[in-house]
Amino acid sequence: MARLVFSGLLEQHPTIKIITHHLGAMIPFLEGRIGLGWGDQLGSRTAGGDLAHLRETVLPHRPLEYFRRFYADTALSGSVGGIRCGLDFFGADHVLFGTDCPFDPEGGPGFIRGTIRALDTLDLADADRARIYHGNILRLMRLPDPVTTRPGRVSS
Repeated sequence: MARLVFSGLLEQHPTIKIITHHLGAMIPFLEGRIGLGWGDQLGSRTAGGDLAHLRETVLPHRPLEYFRRFYADTALSGSVGGIRCGLDFFGADHVLFGTDCPFDPEGGPGFIRGTIRALDTLDLADADRARIYHGNILRLMRLPDPVTTRPGRVSS
């Protein structure tokens, strides 16, 4: 994620959609360090090269703004705290349901159950829950919602 951000790819292609695994790994957890170290002080403490030029030429916005553009899946083996942290960082509009199925000891169902259980323990609005479970991926893939587009169904 950092290579993509600091290469300027997200600035050059502001509408690109990239889904990252494991709710962005350590990025949400290290938000403060990234904001201060990689953003506000970029190039000010680095010897041997002037990285400050990145702020003016490659990244006109703070790096955190670019990291928040990623989409992330919920594949955290059912970690409630990790999912909460990722949701706080990315927002429900950028989180998609995902697991490491089939790589749990049961061959997949355990991770699925654990992720559903973790999401169920979080105080999420129904609309946010629907976005995470299916709405966001349908939007990203530009697919219709099969529930709201059923024949004979009146949408509001």
